[in-house]
Amino acid sequence: MTAIELRGRLVCRTLDEAEVVRRELPRHTALSRSEPGCVRFSVEPTADPLVWTVSEKFVDRASFDAHQERVGRSAWGRATRGIPRDYVIEPAPERPAT
Repeated sequence: MTAIELRGRLVCRTLDEAEVVRRELPRHTALSRSEPGCVRFSVEPTADPLVWTVSEKFVDRASFDAHQERVGRSAWGRATRGIPRDYVIEPAPERPAT
């Protein structure tokens, strides 16, 4: 089983888009963190009021795909659909056995 990580940025074009993110993010974060297979879910503001860093980790591709499917149908997904994302999705590095 290979964990999946998503890293990158959510980049708003306007202060109105940024306000949508601030309004919708707490519920989106809580729902995402409660999903089966979620190891890490973080969307944090940066010094730029239009940019957030995003870091997610799921135990496997199936749990990541289920998350993506849920997000697409969610209030967050609808409210932020047009906001650009700059993400990299890849297998998480394996930790050496101790």
